[in-house]
Amino acid sequence: MSDKNRSRFANDERTRLQQMRAAEYPGGVVVDPVPITAGDEVTVLYHGLLDNCGADQVWMHTGYGDADNWRDVYDYRMERTGYGWVKNIRVEDTSRLNICFKDSANNWDNNNGLNWSFEIHNGGLPGRR
Repeated sequence: MSDKNRSRFANDERTRLQQMRAAEYPGGVVVDPVPITAGDEVTVLYHGLLDNCGADQVWMHTGYGDADNWRDVYDYRMERTGYGWVKNIRVEDTSRLNICFKDSANNWDNNNGLNWSFEIHNGGLPGRR
């Protein structure tokens, strides 16, 4: 199934970002679609602390695995939009996606040390082999 067909928001990208922004998720981080399925592309919208402080650029810092032991760590340069900072990424792991954010002055938004962490599933139905 196409990621856009699983979106909780509109299929038109501009309307989708507008609706994601209006959702007012805690900390200003919205990921769509959820649940996240390994191999799918997800959209991350960030309009949190760094955006509110006027950051000129934001990077999304990601990794997979346990909250205290990230692996495959990567920084993605995000795109500024009228709704916040946006990045689409393909999720290639089946553990957990961990996210935090930094700006060009090396200020971080890590959700008060908790980061943002999302379960990833493999696309199978529970209870089926």
